[in-house]
Amino acid sequence: MAKKDRLDKGDKVAWKSHGKTVTGKVKRKISERTSAAGRTVDASDQDPQYEVESDKSGRSAVHKPSALRRKGGKS
Repeated sequence: MAKKDRLDKGDKVAWKSHGKTVTGKVKRKISERTSAAGRTVDASDQDPQYEVESDKSGRSAVHKPSALRRKGGKS
């Protein structure tokens, strides 16, 4: 991911879930194997993932950068 495309904590993003677009914000970047959002995340520095929180439900999910679209601004 290019530096300009990097996501930071608080960035507003959108992603697809069950055929619908969900909006929320980045909670954290994950760059090592850990538990998040109720599952084991196999991430690394070369293949990071992001924990995001839905604006509507408040639930957390983990996605690869390619699944997230920046919405502009921080909350």
